[in-house]
Formats: sequence, structure tokens, C-alpha cells
Amino acid sequence: MDLSKLPVEGGVRQRGEQVTRLETFVDAAFAFAVTLLVVSFDAMPSSFAELYDALRRLPAFLAGFAILALFWQGHHRFSRNFGLEDGTIVFLSLTLVAATMFYVYPLRMVMSAAMMFFTGGWAPSEFKVSSMTEFRLIFVIYGVGFAVLATLIAWMNAHALRKADALRLDAAERLATHAEVVAHLVLVGCAALSIVLALVIPVDRGWMHALPGLAYGLLGAVMPWISIHYGRRVQALAALREAG
Repeated sequence: MDLSKLPVEGGVRQRGEQVTRLETFVDAAFAFAVTLLVVSFDAMPSSFAELYDALRRLPAFLAGFAILALFWQGHHRFSRNFGLEDGTIVFLSLTLVAATMFYVYPLRMVMSAAMMFFTGGWAPSEFKVSSMTEFRLIFVIYGVGFAVLATLIAWMNAHALRKADALRLDAAERLATHAEVVAHLVLVGCAALSIVLALVIPVDRGWMHALPGLAYGLLGAVMPWISIHYGRRVQALAALREAG
């Protein structure tokens, strides 16, 4: 393979030029998961009131869609960057599909509850709990699913780093891959923090019940910093590669 003729994205030469059957299967699984988030009806709305009620569920759908898109994009970017499909990657990709199918209902429940909180009750919630134990468990289940998906993407990129010589990764590509590992481990860390908060918050401190969900808000500050911190260094190394 003549690496000099490959397209470049984010400083990484795109070795995965062809969409494989495995990638198609993963894409189809994520597409199916999205359908489970879609605002659904027993029948088409027959009045404006029914349509309005359906639209109130749109924020939860969009939030859940964004989370699934985050992990789909992580797998897609890995596939384009490396075109790697050995036994380890097949196993991790299939595990990603299974984990996504498990994760989609906790995702829908938590996002609907979060949107009800942020909209002051305008968006309805499908997440109703009858005890603090159920409240803790739903955030634990959601956090475990989130962490598993992030761990699988991090593992794939770490596997690519182990095969850096065989893939002929240069300094820019190795750093970009390392950044992918770091970013997804940060996702794991936020999920772990949320789980811990859900397990330890006191029952009588109502204002603290939002903390397990708000823990994920840290990603809004940390992820852009990681992107900027590593992105500049990767682009500088990629420029040296092109100059050389």
C-alpha cells in the first residue's frame, strides 16, 4: 500500500478505504438502536394535541441520539483510520453491538428523566422510580453501559497502537491514536464518577440527586481540552510528515 496516496483526516492517513461487512453490521446495529429511541406512536397523531405530546419527547430522543452517535463515530473513525479487522477487532466490534443493544433502554430512560429536569417538567419522563434503590440502580446500569462502550473503543485504538509497526503508523498517527485512547478513558472515568455518586449520595439530600447525571457534564469541558491539546500536536507532526 502506497501510504502517500491515501486521504488524510485529522493527521491520520485513512487506511480503511473500503467498507467491510463487519463495519456494515456495526452500522446496522447502531441504526436499529436509534429506532428504539425514536418517538413512537401506536398510530399517526390524529390531532395537534397528540402531535404536540409527541414533540415533547423530542429533546430526550436528540440527547440519546447524540450519545449513540458519539460511540458510532468512534468506531467509524477507527475503521477509516486503520482498516484493521483481525480476530481481536471482530470480537470487540461484536461486543460493541451487543453492549449497544443492552444500553439503549437505560439510555432512553435516563435521557427522558434528564430532559424533564432541564425543561422544568415540559418534556415528559419515561423514568419513574419508587425508591432510592431503584434510582441508584438505574444510574449504575446506565453508567456501566456507557463505560463498557467507551472501554471497547479505547481497547480497539490501543490494539492499533500495539500493531503500529505493522500498520506503519508515523509519529502523528501514533499520537492521534493515543489521543483516542485517552479521550475514551475519560468517558469511562466520568461514568465511574457518576456510579460512585449514585451509590453514596444520602437519601435525605434531595438536591444531590441530580449529581450522578450532572457528572457527565464534566465532559463538556474536558473533551474540548483534549481535542485542542492533542490536535495541535498531531497537526504539527503531520505537517512535518508532509514537508518531509
